[in-house]
Amino acid sequence: MNLIDRISWAALERMIHTQFPAVRQIESEELAARLEQTDLPQLILLDTRNPAEFAVSHLANARQVDPKLEIFESLRLPLNTPIVTYCSVGYRSSAIASRLQAAGYSNVVNLKGSIFQWANQGRPVYRNEQIVQQVHPYNSLWGRLLDAKFHAYEP
Repeated sequence: MNLIDRISWAALERMIHTQFPAVRQIESEELAARLEQTDLPQLILLDTRNPAEFAVSHLANARQVDPKLEIFESLRLPLNTPIVTYCSVGYRSSAIASRLQAAGYSNVVNLKGSIFQWANQGRPVYRNEQIVQQVHPYNSLWGRLLDAKFHAYEP
C-alpha cells in the first residue's frame, strides 16, 4: 500500500469514527477468526451495498440489505443477535450499524475497511457460492482503496 492510500485509509477511519463514535469496528483478522469458530452463535453478516455491488461479490453467507430501506422489520432477529455490517470501505455500513443500534440491536459491529480491506488482505469473496477475484469498486474515488487486481464492473 502506498503512502497516499495509507493516508486515505487513515482519513476515512477518522471520519467514520467521528461520524459514528458508538459503532464498534471489528478488524478483518478478528472477523475471519470469529467466522471459523463454530461453537459460538452464528454471526449475521449484512452487506449494505446496493444489489449490483453485491452481485459482483460478497462475503460468504452474507445477506444483502438495501441501505435506503427500513431493514429492521425484515431482519426478524432477536435484538442480541451478533451482527456484522460491511460495505465497500465502512462508511455506509457504519451508518446502518448506527441505525441498528438505535433500533435496539445490542450486538452490532462494523467490519473496519469492509470488503475492500477484506479482499486486499487476500480473504475470499464469493459470487453464487464460488470464490471469485473481483469486487465492485463502487466508484473511481473509493475504488482507489481497492487493489486494482480486484476491480470488476460487471458481475
